Amino acid sequence: MTAIRSPWLIGFGLVTVVHLVLNGVDATPWDSITKCLLAPLLAAWVVEQKGPRLLVVALVFCFLGDLFLEIEDLFTVGMAAFALGHVCFIAFFVQRGAVSQLRRKPIILLAYAAAAVGLVAWCWGGLEPDLKPLVPVYAVLLLGTASTSLATDVRAGVGGAMFLVSDGIIALGEAGRIDPDATLTGLAIMTLYILAIFFLTTGILWREKRTLEAGPGFDPTVRTDCWPRLPAAKA
Repeated sequence: MTAIRSPWLIGFGLVTVVHLVLNGVDATPWDSITKCLLAPLLAAWVVEQKGPRLLVVALVFCFLGDLFLEIEDLFTVGMAAFALGHVCFIAFFVQRGAVSQLRRKPIILLAYAAAAVGLVAWCWGGLEPDLKPLVPVYAVLLLGTASTSLATDVRAGVGGAMFLVSDGIIALGEAGRIDPDATLTGLAIMTLYILAIFFLTTGILWREKRTLEAGPGFDPTVRTDCWPRLPAAKA
């Protein structure tokens, strides 16, 4: 069975379509149920594909974040769960050489840092007092996932960027800068979030697969001009 024919990945695709339709028509609580199925289906696919355990843990925290955000008065708990998910993503990319790549290409970190600072500044005046200490910390974690993922893998980097934009829209809604209850706002948040975890997951899995194909002599923390560079065949 190829990876893209996995029932877990197919299930993820089907649940994505159903969830976006339910979200668009505000079909509560069914949209909440389908939302909470997304990350577990991807996590099951990663397990099936023998992917990194840290990725599975990150997706589990994403599931917990989705769950708690759907429960009244547990918004900060949901934020904490997602924050732990970002810690896992960052730890994975750091293990794969993201720090050395960012040192060589600091423009990535600088650009994302400017975006994060601008987002926090835009939201700050409208945030509830209990959220003000949390939002900058969470913004740093979003910045970390976005920059380390892009420094490691382009596909994963797209996912990291989408995560930042999706959660940025949520922050703007919490601050009253945009209407959080508008249908288009909800659809934008969920579409970007779903694509974020999909691209992060597939980027990591396919990167790990290429690393394994390169053989034991390949150093996955070192990027080359044709990454990954396969060992030369012996004469």
